[in-house]
Amino acid sequence: MRPIVGITCSMDEESIRLNTSYFRAIEEAGGLPILVAILQTPESLSQLSELLDGILFSGGVDIDPKHYNEEPLPNLGQITPDRDELEISLCRIFYEKNKPIFGICRGAQLINVALGGTLYQDIKTQLSNVLKHQQDAPAHAPTHKVFIEKDSILFSIVRTEILPVNSFHHQAVKDVAPVLKITARASDGVIEAVESNDDRFILGVQWHPERMFNHYREHFDLFRRFVEECARRRKRG
Repeated sequence: MRPIVGITCSMDEESIRLNTSYFRAIEEAGGLPILVAILQTPESLSQLSELLDGILFSGGVDIDPKHYNEEPLPNLGQITPDRDELEISLCRIFYEKNKPIFGICRGAQLINVALGGTLYQDIKTQLSNVLKHQQDAPAHAPTHKVFIEKDSILFSIVRTEILPVNSFHHQAVKDVAPVLKITARASDGVIEAVESNDDRFILGVQWHPERMFNHYREHFDLFRRFVEECARRRKRG
C-alpha cells in the first residue's frame, strides 16, 4: 500500500490551488497524494494527522511576520492568515508525532517559523549583495548553485556538495529554529536548506524541486526519499 502524503495548498476565501507538479512528483515517487485544505477544528486536524503518513508544505505567498514577533516591513507580500494558522498547527502536530515533514520554498520557511525560527521578510532590502532569487528563466532551469553540508540528510540524497537549483522567492530563513540546522546555502549566504537536528525526517528546501524532477534525477530523489521515509516510519509505527 502506498504511503498517504498530504500536500498543503494556496488558498483564498473562495478557492484552493496547487500546481499539479507536486502531485505528480509524489505519485511518481510512490506515494498517494492528498490535497489538504482549510480545517476548522482541532478534532479535524488530529484525525488528518492520524490518516496521513507524511506532510508536504508547498510553496506560496508570504508568512505573516506576527508568527515570529515582527511587524510587517514595506516589501512584505501577500499573506493568507488561514493558511498560516493551518500549516503552523499541522507542522507542530507532525513534529510531535515524529512523522516525516518536507517543505518547499514557503514550506521550508513555514517549518522554520512553526518550530521557533524567524525569516527575512525581503532579502533584497534586508541583505547586501544577494543573488537573483526570482528567476525569469523557465521554471525547470537551474539559475544558481547551493552548497550542501556533507553531514546532512540532503547530502545523503543528492550525493553532491554543489547542486544547481531554480529560485522563486524573496523571503528566506533568518534565525534557524532551535530544533533545526542549516544544511545548504547559496553563494550569497542565503539559507537554502534546513533539516532536523535529531533523527526526525524534517527537510526544507528553498528552491522548487517539483518543477525540476522531470529533468534532474537529484531533484526527483528528494521526493523519493521523503516517500520512502513515510512508508518506513508507518511500518515502524
